[in-house]
Amino acid sequence: MRIMGLDLGDKTLGVAISDPTGFLSTGYPTIRFKSRDYSSALDGLAKYITDYQVEKIVLGLPLNMDGSCGHQGEASKTFKLLLEERFHLEVILQDERLTTKMGLQNMIYSNSSKKQRKEDIDMEAARVILQNYLDKERYNKK
Repeated sequence: MRIMGLDLGDKTLGVAISDPTGFLSTGYPTIRFKSRDYSSALDGLAKYITDYQVEKIVLGLPLNMDGSCGHQGEASKTFKLLLEERFHLEVILQDERLTTKMGLQNMIYSNSSKKQRKEDIDMEAARVILQNYLDKERYNKK
């Protein structure tokens, strides 16, 4: 089963997809759209979902450090409903606190240039969100 991970921003949507075994997440090119134009973002996702036969989506939920849900968290909740309506797939909200920072550290360790990091940070954040979910699910099965 392939699972998709998403990191939603105001104008970008980071994308990652698991391998068929659900062990490893891989980042895919970031979808860019006009501010809050979620319809365009959904259109960009459609090909990935079809081509990779995605069966579940894990969407990052940005929470404040105290666990409260701010403006961007509410946007993710809205986007979750749009994803479910459009693709009829299960969408899981995954706490994404510090995933962008973790993704940035991963990119620094891999010697990515500043330009490359800026270009790929959303993709890497989506990859971290999905990998955290996959690891948690694998641990819970033990």
